[in-house]
Amino acid sequence: MIDWSRVRELQNEIGAEDFGEVVEIFLEEVESEIADLHAGCDPAQLEYKFHSLRGSALNLGFRAFAEHCQTGETAAAQSQHSQIDVPATRTIYDLSKTEFLTRLNQQSR
Repeated sequence: MIDWSRVRELQNEIGAEDFGEVVEIFLEEVESEIADLHAGCDPAQLEYKFHSLRGSALNLGFRAFAEHCQTGETAAAQSQHSQIDVPATRTIYDLSKTEFLTRLNQQSR
């Protein structure tokens, strides 16, 4: 679900203190975007939103979430909006976030 080699790479690139900030910003932005999806955003914005979510997810190692967002982005690009599973977007993100934060907390002990 999480690409831990990407997480370690990012931690090494930016340092522990900045990594914490990046994680905080990522979580806030993703949760805001997902809330917009659940609120029923303009279908014309779906491709962009999923593209943005996918890019952010890949940067932080949220592999499964990024894959789900790619599926949503592709469906939106092909105007197959009924194929986009917005509730699954929240579920996959929540599962990824839980795994990510749990392991990070275990590493910091």
